[in-house]
Formats: sequence, structure tokens, C-alpha cells
Amino acid sequence: MRGLKKQRRIQVIVLALVCLVGATGLIGFALRDGINLFRSPTQVAEAAPEPGEVFRLGGLVAQGSIRKGEGVHFYFDITDGTNTVAVKYIGTDLPPDLFEEGQGTIATGRFSDGLFEATEILAKHDETYMPKEVIDALKEQGVYQAGEGS
Repeated sequence: MRGLKKQRRIQVIVLALVCLVGATGLIGFALRDGINLFRSPTQVAEAAPEPGEVFRLGGLVAQGSIRKGEGVHFYFDITDGTNTVAVKYIGTDLPPDLFEEGQGTIATGRFSDGLFEATEILAKHDETYMPKEVIDALKEQGVYQAGEGS
């Protein structure tokens, strides 16, 4: 009788571990397309992303780089002070109201043939805000000054 109880306990523990591993695998599978890594222009220049890989590119909108396209589409450059990446916005929404040259931005999209094709653009939400990832990337390049954002 005791051996049977011990065997049942082991079976329950093994079954629980199998369920836990399965649930973890399913969660990872479901999230694989929802996780977008952040990269600065220097990181893109040093190691080009995989073709078709969706990631977030962040930095400052380069001065004099915003150019009109057709409809809501337009072109601009993102820089971190060391490197610059050309961006084509191919999304369906208008750019955010506070999207302008010299300001921090993060674009989500794919890198293709030397051009970043952005489907989404995020800009600061007030006059002093800059995304943490952008601040970190600019600090790494020695461009960020403490009074530029919070």
C-alpha cells in the first residue's frame, strides 16, 4: 500500500512538471512575434538584423531629414550621433503630433536593403520626455546631455 502511494505521488509530480514545461513552451511560442528588441543606429550598423526581423529602432530624428512621400507615408533619418539609419514610414496612421526633427523617437519595423521600413512611430508625449532606450543609446555614443529629457 505504501509503495502505491509513493508511486502515485511521483506520477502527479511528473505530470505537473510536464504540464509546466508545456505551458511555458506555449507561452513562448505565442509571444515570439510580440517581442521586439530595441536597437540604436550604431547597433544596426555594427550587426545587420536578420531579413524580415521586426525590431524597434530608436534615436533622434536627424535635422533636415523629414521628406514627404505619398499619402501618410514619408521618409526621415534616425541618428544616435555616430550612425544614421534611413527610415521609410509605411504605416497607415499620421505621424504623432510631437514627431519632429531633433526629437527622440522609436520606430517599429523591418530593415530591408539598407532602409528601415517602419510600420509604427512613437514620439515623446510631452516637451521634456525621451524614451529610456533612446537616452541609453545616446549616452552610449556620448551624445546625450542631462538636460535633454527626463
